[in-house]
Amino acid sequence: MQLKIMPKKKRLSAGRAPLMLFLCQMISALEVPLDPKLLEDLVQPPTITQQSPKDYIIDPRENIVIQCEAKGKPPPSFSWTRNGTHFDIDKDPLVTMKPGSGTLIINIMSEGKAETYEGVYQCTARNERGAAISNNIVIRPSRSPLWTKEKLEPITLRNGQSLVLPCRPPIGLPPPIIFWMDNSFQRLPQSERVSQGLNGDLYFSNVLPEDTREDYICYARFNHTQTIQQKQPISVKVISVDELNDTIAANLSDTEFYGAKSHRQRPPAFLTPDGNTSRKEELRGNVLSLECIAEGLPTPIIYWIKEDGTLPINRTFYRNFKKTLQIVQVTEADSGNYQCIAKNALGAIHHTISVTVKAAPYWIIAPQNLVLSPEEDGALICRASGNPKPRISWLSNGVPIEIAPDDPSRKIDGDTIIFSKVQERSSAVYQCNASNEYGYLLANAFVNVLAEPPRILTSANTLYQVIANRPALLDCAFFGSPLPTIEWFKDAKGSALREDIYVLHENGTLEIPVAQKDSTGTYTCVARNKLGMAKNDVHLEIKDPTRIIKQPEYAVVQRGSTVSFECKVKHDHTLIPTVTWLKDHGELPSDGRFTVDKDHLVVADVSDDDGGTYTCVANTTLDNVSASAVLSVVAPTPTPAPIYDVPNPPFDLEMTDQLDRSVQLSWTPGDDNNSPITKFIIEYEDAMHEPGLWHHQTEVPGTQTTAQLKLSPYVNYSFRVMAENNLGRSLPSEASEQYLTKAAEPDKNPTAVEGLGSEPDNLVITWKPLNGFESNGPGLQYKVSWRQKDGDDEWTSVVVANVSKYIVSGTPTFVPYLIKVQALNDAGFAPEPAVVMGHSGEDLPMVAPGNVRVNVVNSTLAEVHWDPVPLKSIRGHLQGYRIYYWKAQSSLTRNRRHLEKKILTFQGSKTHGMLPGLEPFSHYSLNVRVVNGKGEGPASADKVFNTPEGVPSAPSSLKIVNPTLDSLTLEWEPPSHPNGILTEYTLKYQPINSTHELGPLVDLKIPANKTRWTLKNLNFSTRYKFYFYAQTAAGSGSQITEEAITTVDEGKLAMASRQVDIATQGWFIGLMCAVALLILILLIVCFIRRNKGGKYPVKEKEDAHADPEIQPMKEDDGTFGEYSDAEDHKPLKKGSRTPSDRTVKKEDSDDSLVDYGEGVNGQFNEDGSFIGQYSGKKEKEPAEGNESSEAPSPVNAMNSFV
Repeated sequence: MQLKIMPKKKRLSAGRAPLMLFLCQMISALEVPLDPKLLEDLVQPPTITQQSPKDYIIDPRENIVIQCEAKGKPPPSFSWTRNGTHFDIDKDPLVTMKPGSGTLIINIMSEGKAETYEGVYQCTARNERGAAISNNIVIRPSRSPLWTKEKLEPITLRNGQSLVLPCRPPIGLPPPIIFWMDNSFQRLPQSERVSQGLNGDLYFSNVLPEDTREDYICYARFNHTQTIQQKQPISVKVISVDELNDTIAANLSDTEFYGAKSHRQRPPAFLTPDGNTSRKEELRGNVLSLECIAEGLPTPIIYWIKEDGTLPINRTFYRNFKKTLQIVQVTEADSGNYQCIAKNALGAIHHTISVTVKAAPYWIIAPQNLVLSPEEDGALICRASGNPKPRISWLSNGVPIEIAPDDPSRKIDGDTIIFSKVQERSSAVYQCNASNEYGYLLANAFVNVLAEPPRILTSANTLYQVIANRPALLDCAFFGSPLPTIEWFKDAKGSALREDIYVLHENGTLEIPVAQKDSTGTYTCVARNKLGMAKNDVHLEIKDPTRIIKQPEYAVVQRGSTVSFECKVKHDHTLIPTVTWLKDHGELPSDGRFTVDKDHLVVADVSDDDGGTYTCVANTTLDNVSASAVLSVVAPTPTPAPIYDVPNPPFDLEMTDQLDRSVQLSWTPGDDNNSPITKFIIEYEDAMHEPGLWHHQTEVPGTQTTAQLKLSPYVNYSFRVMAENNLGRSLPSEASEQYLTKAAEPDKNPTAVEGLGSEPDNLVITWKPLNGFESNGPGLQYKVSWRQKDGDDEWTSVVVANVSKYIVSGTPTFVPYLIKVQALNDAGFAPEPAVVMGHSGEDLPMVAPGNVRVNVVNSTLAEVHWDPVPLKSIRGHLQGYRIYYWKAQSSLTRNRRHLEKKILTFQGSKTHGMLPGLEPFSHYSLNVRVVNGKGEGPASADKVFNTPEGVPSAPSSLKIVNPTLDSLTLEWEPPSHPNGILTEYTLKYQPINSTHELGPLVDLKIPANKTRWTLKNLNFSTRYKFYFYAQTAAGSGSQITEEAITTVDEGKLAMASRQVDIATQGWFIGLMCAVALLILILLIVCFIRRNKGGKYPVKEKEDAHADPEIQPMKEDDGTFGEYSDAEDHKPLKKGSRTPSDRTVKKEDSDDSLVDYGEGVNGQFNEDGSFIGQYSGKKEKEPAEGNESSEAPSPVNAMNSFV
């Protein structure tokens, strides 16, 4: 195998691939190594290495230094132009050029003025191979002018009004930094109510009495000259309504205006910017600053939105209490309409700022130096972008290429110069200028045509020593033109190294990723081109790693005692290690109590200050290892007893060694609360994708306070640490600062990729998408690819986003497909995904199973066989076979009524199955169908079969009727399920005596057509037990049992009565019930007669009341004499009942005393008695009309019938 070559990864379009590949090959030979020996005799065109900035603002109090440094062979000479014409420095005594350099020094400190040398300067570095030029350097002296004097009147305004204090600083170069302070040089406090605008003015949304002061001063700081200019102080007085009333009450009659309210609340209004809309233009890469300041009462709050999108995450910042929106590194995508909204309790207003992002030119591909050999080809590419699109122009040796000397080997094609079969005279320095109205880019790139045989620049016989199992890098720096090819050999073997364990880098370095002992040896590097060959030997030795085989251990010691830490080191015998002890990552205290011998550190008379982390570090010339242990110092006799608890949270989290995929986190442990910390748990939060959710990152031992954490790309990490001891886990530490890792291509692809069709003509591809943490960058998408498994078609692909399903339409029915889903984002593609197999949609099977056969096993079980259908006709995944069967008719009754069909499904490819639960002696039909994921196929032809006879069920009923002294008659109904043709019944019976013992069993056969049978010659008054069942040709069925007793002989009744328990006889129970009923009726009649027939002492009571309107009762019949009418003595109407509303009316009941209540103060009870006389009540209640207000009782209703 060839040695691996590791070029930089690039993605090329198909059309430009050959050209770009050619260019990459050229670029690989661009740089000339800066080896002094090589540069002594190697010709090279000039290259500008250092120059002053394009816009160069100088301090007029110091000398002017305009830098221009260049390299080349032979060394270049320098010249300058000023404002487009040659600048003759020899004629100006104040101007000198640094020796061996093009840097100008203009001495204005002794005499002269900086303004004299304002202008546009350009440097040219030239040798025999060409000329390189610098940028146009614009020299301007800085300016810090004074404020123009002005008379500032004091400002007096009412509490709650808005106010703008103008600053209007002088125009300086560069512009000054503005801030407001008082006379004591204390910054004025700012808030949502009071803030400074971008223009330097001080804005008050509403003023308060505490804003009154006489020293509002605006300062302008000019950093370039380190000067500060001061504006005249502004006096502001805020008057409350009460003060204003006291002042002008005598002259102002309208007291309502200066009433109880000190100020009026009002909705927001913008102080800046003006109007409803405004425009803002910014250049790409700058900071876009948008400002909205509003007045109102209460103080408005400012909100920002982007009307046609969202504000960019991680580039958006709010300043000045959200009154200023800043977007850093602004791009063309940030153009659009931004809206600021000012809101308070009384309303809201908004202002729309239309932002346009332009762009000065920026490089897409900057031209690179070319080193070519004669007759070789090459190209210079100068590609830039901007808004508007920049114009590309070429120069050769500082002269526009249109008027430069002609070179037949070059051809200009827009932004590319193509060289063909170059010659040594083709060497030159080319300049590419890309410019638009917002700026320009200028790049120098030389073409150096050299014919040089290979040279190896690495020193001969260099010795490399490497620790085993680590990478070994053997250098072979080389140069040559044409670019040499490099080969490596080991131990002078004839063939070049071609094994997988070696990696050859483009710079000639040989890498052994994992060096082993057998890697030791001499390696030879050979460089070849068409002009010659060079080689060099280097030597490699592999050493054993240094290891700490006995590490120091965590120790808890009492104050005043001695502690010893051990650290035993094993190392390569050719290396000499040095062992150093550290305390808390610093040197050991210079104290005689600390002694170090070969393997031990001993600390005597331990004090509290000795507690900490002790680290043993073993160093060799090639590697170092360390191990740490914590020393905890405790009191000898702790009083009071220590409180044991979970640790306190760690603190002081710090991130170092911040790389793309890793970071080192360190922390300080909290108090362990007298229980040593056993481990630290590290968690992380992804503020970008899952804010507020903490995940487990890793755990480290309790003796360790740093951890190397592996990171994923494009995650905004925060970390926190928890400590744990034997009593539990601490609270989390405060979160660390955030760390946003760079975006990268995804590391993994979606999982659970499946391909299943939902319709016969489609393929539904589904997958489990990556989550935000796994995306590794913005713009997560999925490349979905598919092709038929058994075809020769190419892969068909589509890129989708924000979905986990893609439907391919127009596919053949149930065809296997190969499917893969690859993740990609703005940074690139994930690794090549695994290929899975799926199928397009299923359709119903086309063919029914054939050759259906039925084997009847017994009367309730049958076995069915069938031939499988061809796989192609299934048109889907075979789920199994389904048998439909039904009982068509009974072999006994010939009933043709169809019953409900039953279904049995047999999974997989089985071709037989059992049908259980059949009814014996029945006529069945069945068919078989194949089943796939879509459904059932057509049914096979119906197959008919009969089940044989079975044993019958028990007779439906058995009754014993007409018992006599010596006979019993049995009646029954045939079995509900005869399961065949009944042949006979079997009756078995036996007597049961008084001790429940069974007598001899009698067996009797009865013809099948009988349903009644009389047994004679039985014993009188005897209990019999009967067993009865039916039979078919298949055997006997289930039996039914019954018991019965023959009647009693009257001649022996007395004897029988003594033998039978009278309490269990029916006649005795009936007699007792009749007696109880008669007693109950008697009691009811007596009770009713007592209530109906008693005399009430009404007259005596009426006399006592002395009411003249009440007449005496007739004593003979107990009725009221004067108040009865013709209807009072009528008999009760038949069928009368208490009304449904439970009140007794006059015409319904003659016995009711309600009609006689007129003029009587007492009320009547429902049984006719006076409530006032017999209820014990003293007070009298007036009756309402002639009807009782009380509902009658059931007893009163019963009185009507007595």
